[in-house]
Amino acid sequence: MAHSCRNRLAALGLGLLTLPGSALAADRLTGDLKGTDGASHGTVEVTEAPKGVILRIAATGLAPGWHGVHFHEKGNCAPPAFKSAGGHVHAHDVAKPVHGLLNANADDAGDLPNIHVGPDGTATVELYSTLVSFKGDGGRPALLDADGASLVIHARPDDYQTQPIGGAGDRAACAVLAQ
Repeated sequence: MAHSCRNRLAALGLGLLTLPGSALAADRLTGDLKGTDGASHGTVEVTEAPKGVILRIAATGLAPGWHGVHFHEKGNCAPPAFKSAGGHVHAHDVAKPVHGLLNANADDAGDLPNIHVGPDGTATVELYSTLVSFKGDGGRPALLDADGASLVIHARPDDYQTQPIGGAGDRAACAVLAQ
């Protein structure tokens, strides 16, 4: 976009959403989505918003159907089965987080809605979460704490109630989130 056009939009009080790589781009975390086979299965991008984060997933080579998705507490996707990612992101003062977007007592900040993978093994989705922030803003758990965070896609859908992970099963893909 031309500089003069930006100035005209600013004069009108209109904000700009800029593209990745732009000097005006919002704070972002990105990650390479790896499958249990070690191959790349897409990308993950997380953008900080005033009251949460916007998550964009572009995945390939996954099993068709519904899959649970969660923010995990460690920025580590080492084998076996990505157990190095730890549990779901949660407040540090919670000893045993309660899982489930449909659970009235839930305090598991890593919870996200399920995604659907098409018959061709691909999924492109954009989600919004008010449960986390990059640095702990608004009292929400931080994705950028001392040991980082990751995003995990599970083999089955999350039922949003069953403890501890909604019955989502094995970890099928993982992305370390980094700036």
